[in-house]
Amino acid sequence: MARLEGYRFGRVVVDGQEHVRDLIVLPGRVVANWWRKDGHALVPEDLAEVLEELPERLVIGTGAAGRMRPDPAVLRLLRERGVEVEVLPTEQAVRRYGELDPARTAAALHLTC
Repeated sequence: MARLEGYRFGRVVVDGQEHVRDLIVLPGRVVANWWRKDGHALVPEDLAEVLEELPERLVIGTGAAGRMRPDPAVLRLLRERGVEVEVLPTEQAVRRYGELDPARTAAALHLTC
């Protein structure tokens, strides 16, 4: 299970490896260089690659200043699939992820603004 540590603007360390691009942390793997359709929005297509792998909880990190906004449609889709969603600025999201069971939690993190 992944361990998140050392977040600061534009950077997070996952299991000792530094990442400088947005990423998704799943219980079994890390999706590095996560690219979204619109840089400051999160829409259903942005999670298509991992939708079937999402565990019961997803922590969304919206950036240092919270500029990435989840579209209501993505929140609805996740909740319909039984995924509990927490939306927080990325520093808080990293901290929150560390409080939760990584076997039952994923994180989608926007690392910059």
